[in-house]
Amino acid sequence: MTHTAPPPLLRAEGLRSRYGHRTSPEVLQGIGFSLAAGEVVGLIGPNGSGKSSLLKCIAGLRPLSAGSLQLQGRALADYRRDELARCVAYVPQHTGPTMSLRVLDMVMLGRLPHRGRHSAAEDQRICLAAIERLALQALALRHFSDLSGGERQRVLMARALAQQGRLLLLDEPTSDLDLRHQLTTLQTVRDLADQAGVGAVMAIHDLALAARFCDRLLMLRGGRLLQAGPSAEVLTPAHIEALFDVGAHVGTDAGLTYVIPTTAERP
Repeated sequence: MTHTAPPPLLRAEGLRSRYGHRTSPEVLQGIGFSLAAGEVVGLIGPNGSGKSSLLKCIAGLRPLSAGSLQLQGRALADYRRDELARCVAYVPQHTGPTMSLRVLDMVMLGRLPHRGRHSAAEDQRICLAAIERLALQALALRHFSDLSGGERQRVLMARALAQQGRLLLLDEPTSDLDLRHQLTTLQTVRDLADQAGVGAVMAIHDLALAARFCDRLLMLRGGRLLQAGPSAEVLTPAHIEALFDVGAHVGTDAGLTYVIPTTAERP
């Protein structure tokens, strides 16, 4: 008997997007890739390379000028907003205007797409588990607007966990975090992929952390996909120089990859 392989969790084909009207520059120029359930893909590239725009297009927050997106074998455009919110959790790079909600209430917002589908007690249990997973218990009754940038980032991550989507989109999830919480956050993403089959796409600047926690890396520059594959194939001195205009030494120590920039072209 022949078994048909299931479709990837996410398939992107020929994605194009512009900054504004149809004569404005393209921020994405024909991006294509797929993501399997249980896989973590990292987006790396210089500032303005299109990483955030790609995540917003996948989240349905930015329009495409061309190309197609499929989620679980179904066109993303065919999903209702409430359906999409139950499937996709998005953590932005910046929090935007501060909110006066308590941390517990901010995390509870992640349950809004599921309202009426579970009991209030079950929703609260899920939120408290997310808070505990990211060690936010001491902040649970504080107001979100009073927190530091790193603390807010962790709260938004907890909100995404409470949302329980099959696809997790993360825009620089470790940018404001100290070393301990960087590892905690990325290990949480890795555990969700390995244990719950969640697929994750995240923009990340730290190449060593990208190599450690991602199954594959996509190199973006100027809205184009330069390289894609496992970190050992992508993180080479030649590829890094083409991407960032810097020389680099790439090596491993105790099985962990490190990248040391050595020279940089003057602007």
